[in-house]
Amino acid sequence: MDFLHTDLETLHQQLVDKEITATDLVQAALDNIDATDPKYDAFITVMKDEALAQAAQLDAQGIDADDILAGIPYGIKDNIVTKDVLTTAASRMLENFVPIYDATVVEKLRDAGAIGIGKLNMDEFAMGSTTETSYFKQTKNAWNTDKVPGGSSGGSAAAVASGQIPYALGTDTGGSVRQPAAFNGIVGMKPTYGRVSRWGVIAFASSFDQVGVLARTVKDNAHVLTALAGQDAQDQTSSAQAVPDFAANLTTDLSGMKIAVPKEYFGRGVSEEVKTTIEAGLETLKSLGATVDEVSLPHTQYGVAAYYILASAEASSNLQRFDGIRYGFRADNVKNLEDLYVQSRSQGFGDEVKRRIMLGTYSLSAGSYDAFFKKAAQIRTLMADDFKKVFADYDLIVGPTAPNVAYNFGENSDDPEITYMNDVLTIPVNMAGLPGMSVNAGFANELPVGMQFIGDQFQEEKLYQAGYAFEQATKLYEKTPGGAK
Repeated sequence: MDFLHTDLETLHQQLVDKEITATDLVQAALDNIDATDPKYDAFITVMKDEALAQAAQLDAQGIDADDILAGIPYGIKDNIVTKDVLTTAASRMLENFVPIYDATVVEKLRDAGAIGIGKLNMDEFAMGSTTETSYFKQTKNAWNTDKVPGGSSGGSAAAVASGQIPYALGTDTGGSVRQPAAFNGIVGMKPTYGRVSRWGVIAFASSFDQVGVLARTVKDNAHVLTALAGQDAQDQTSSAQAVPDFAANLTTDLSGMKIAVPKEYFGRGVSEEVKTTIEAGLETLKSLGATVDEVSLPHTQYGVAAYYILASAEASSNLQRFDGIRYGFRADNVKNLEDLYVQSRSQGFGDEVKRRIMLGTYSLSAGSYDAFFKKAAQIRTLMADDFKKVFADYDLIVGPTAPNVAYNFGENSDDPEITYMNDVLTIPVNMAGLPGMSVNAGFANELPVGMQFIGDQFQEEKLYQAGYAFEQATKLYEKTPGGAK
């Protein structure tokens, strides 16, 4: 079974026609993981018995023609809780944590008949953009195993791009779905904040976190988001906005679509190879009927600094629940209660998580709140206003997803600020709660370059429309790490 060249609609039709079974698909995914995961290190936990049992049950009852995801395996980022299955957030703090319930997104996919095949590696507590901060392993880029896969959803991206599974769930706090999708040449969608329930997602920064989808093609991605989206009574930030069938009306004609290109997204730090590839992509969009104009998002330059203050502040609050008492890692040979807290957190958290807790706690302290946290929150409002002004006149914003292609392991490990700047183009979307999607725009130095589509709130259909037209015009999805079809 070749997941690299077979889309969800084809797999679904084969299941309905009984050319293949759900058990066949699950076994194919398990075989793929066995054969290739020692090379890519994408999975932390493989749910073999659970997946085969669910597949057997679906085969016995038959695949419903209306359930396009039924019987098809997928992967789950390991900060999304799964009942009775190890959920670690790639941290020593949760290396033995087995939840007692499923996240809403897992529940929804199970209701649609989709089969979870395993839990995917990530940066610890989703803090990082290379998957190098994982306590367990170092996931490799699907195109070049000497390169980082991006992060924090690096395991999800590598597993899909390498053909282990058809699609995967990730989470995006500041670019953690889109940037690894770009580095691995696949489609990564971060929906509007509130479009998908966060119930059962281990929190990093609650006002930024959003579950997203990583898939090989735009249409596959759209099918999955249709199943995931919708209001959830258990998540009060989830939206009651109606959920369309995102895959229903995709066409290759962009006539009348107005696209804005922020000059700030091509500024200092964006590599010449990335600029050239994205400029060629913009020409393709023009050829499909879209009009393209340059605009300005003036507060973009403050985005990284403001984001890391706000997100770290929320992280310092969210992670205080890991105290060594109720669940998670507990240090041995402690002297008293305070020592238990200190030792459990010192030993249970990695350096990047500690760095962000310290930054967040400092920015919330009495002497720093007005100088840092409050100003960062004001910047967030100004950035949202920048987007509103542009979307008053334009349908979409388009630019690079990341300022560079995937780089070598350890390349920026001595300077976290350089790593943080890799999120400069994805962070604004989370600051404003907007939908953003990365699509492969071509290659530089034989590595994929991501093009990012950004829409106004709850305008995912426009992102999918533009992305689909571009994808069909270029057929870049046919080029895979294993070679072109």
